[in-house]
Amino acid sequence: SFAYFTIKDRLPQILTKVIDTLHRHKNEFFEEHGEKGVEAEKRAISFLSKLRNELQTDKPVTPLEDELPDAVLWNQYLDYQRNLPNGNGEPSWFQSPWLYVECYMYRRIHAALAQNPPIDNFDVFKEGKAQNFFESQEAIIALCTYFQELLKNIKDLDEKQLQEELFKLLQVSLWGNKCDLSFSAGEDSSQKSSPLQSLENMVPYILVNDMEKVWSLLVNAKKNRTERSNVRVDIILDNAGFELVSDLVLADFLLSSKLADEVYFHGKSIPWYVSDTTKHDFNWTIKQLGSANHMWMSRCGVNWEGNLKKGVWVFCDHMFWTLPHDFSNMSEVAPDLYAELQKSNLLLFKGDLNYRKLTGDRKWEYSVPFHQALNKFHPAPLCSLRTLKCDTQVGLKPGQGEQIQASEPEWMVSGKYGVIQFDAGL
Repeated sequence: SFAYFTIKDRLPQILTKVIDTLHRHKNEFFEEHGEKGVEAEKRAISFLSKLRNELQTDKPVTPLEDELPDAVLWNQYLDYQRNLPNGNGEPSWFQSPWLYVECYMYRRIHAALAQNPPIDNFDVFKEGKAQNFFESQEAIIALCTYFQELLKNIKDLDEKQLQEELFKLLQVSLWGNKCDLSFSAGEDSSQKSSPLQSLENMVPYILVNDMEKVWSLLVNAKKNRTERSNVRVDIILDNAGFELVSDLVLADFLLSSKLADEVYFHGKSIPWYVSDTTKHDFNWTIKQLGSANHMWMSRCGVNWEGNLKKGVWVFCDHMFWTLPHDFSNMSEVAPDLYAELQKSNLLLFKGDLNYRKLTGDRKWEYSVPFHQALNKFHPAPLCSLRTLKCDTQVGLKPGQGEQIQASEPEWMVSGKYGVIQFDAGL
């Protein structure tokens, strides 16, 4: 399975890159922290080399030994895996659910640094994320330019035109999800060309296209809003770099078109899956745009800084997003986050990892309804925007998956296909 290939090849590759990154920063650690920095770097590398060895030799998964606030929850989850009635007793790297051991690896990478001050705040993936941003410059310029031109006459657009623009920006945000560094094991995955030119040709690759449902939900919410109630959209972010910029443009469009009054962004509280967005990445991206020497890029950055200051954009992170749990466990494990999401009119879940957690990462029949696969996770109406990069997919028409499978055996993991998949909730 794709899971096997990931654990066997991709994850050791990612660990090797992390170790290499720490090696390359040795002098910087020395300049900043003296001998202490170098000692910490050595300890972190030895911790990570041991981790790589455990993974490659299929050792049992061990409890976390750090004092970080989520360690207890991780260790409880390990106990849960140990006691599964149909499990093998002692979970090991190759004899466990893929989602669990993959998340566990990233949590252990975090521990390697967190336990080794003074380099405990160093993000081993930061360079890759920055590189993706800079290598996607042309696409970012094209998108910001298009959007700023659109804003000039957004007040004059009729409902049909607004709908068309929303559909365009939803698709840009969907295909922005191709830029994923954990999928390419950190190899270049930047967006090179203008994301708007190819949208027409990409439509046949959207296997489930619920944009109409998203539109009617937003239009109805707007019509029914009262003085006291704001229309709120939450975006559960995926990758930094170009994908994040496409999400920010979509969020700005929702405000500027008055389809939403406020947007909440949910990112990761620790570096995760190589390119996932942390608070630092979020703020860094907006600053980079604001100080760019391109008029429309900097206009976007300055406006977005303003949205944060005004409080119509809010960035939040919660440790639940970096736990191994499916989202169907959220109301139990993180009732505070579940209650927060219930305040939303629409939840947009970006990317593949979120899709895996929405559907429990199971090998479903392709035609199982999305609603059923969500397993009672319904804080609010939700929509998944994801390009397919792992072998789980639901909500297809009967025979649709099998038909593609016949001509393209790799269709579920190539990133060529996407879904904009909606569930109205209860």
